[in-house]
Amino acid sequence: MKILVLEDNERLCSVIKQALQSEGYGIDTFYDGDQALEALGNGYSCFILDINVPNLDGISILEYIRINHATTPVIIISSNHDLEKVQKSYEKGCDDYLKKPFYILELVQKVKKLCIIQKQYLQFDENYKYDFINHKLFGDNIEIELTKKEILFLELFSNNLHHVATYTELEEYVWEGEETSLVNIRSMIKRLRKKLPNDGIVIVKGLGYSLNKNVKLC
Repeated sequence: MKILVLEDNERLCSVIKQALQSEGYGIDTFYDGDQALEALGNGYSCFILDINVPNLDGISILEYIRINHATTPVIIISSNHDLEKVQKSYEKGCDDYLKKPFYILELVQKVKKLCIIQKQYLQFDENYKYDFINHKLFGDNIEIELTKKEILFLELFSNNLHHVATYTELEEYVWEGEETSLVNIRSMIKRLRKKLPNDGIVIVKGLGYSLNKNVKLC
């Protein structure tokens, strides 16, 4: 799972990044609101936003998030103890609010509560499984090398096993918001299917891709 962190205090930003990376999350950090806004479509599972940052404040970014990412968790962090700011953050749809200074463990626990990987393994059959925690695919107990895009594709199914991953979703999450072509998507899927058991990935004509109904989370 990837998390966007917007915090203009570079030292605090670095501490947050290290703490969350140690829990297995992928972290992208930003010190500027405009830069964070441009990255919103890059397939994040959670947003951590400081209110007072250069150019565009965290509450304004929260409003943008709620337009296109209605259910994605957002945690607001701020040294501003103004009750109106706290109230406005909740009114605009934040899931939690932390006042600075705070214990980094407190933030980590809030993230873990909001961004839960329910199971560790994606089990394709008795020999093949993908490890969500360590981001590795194993076949007959031997690690199978995956590209970054192949890893991101498999992690689309961490919380919603048998949903259809649409082309738009693949472009947003796997290609991290970069425009791509159906040819590129199909080529990536073709390569990944060769690394998995037969029919591990199912083509849903005209929509996208899903996993075989026999695939399990465990």
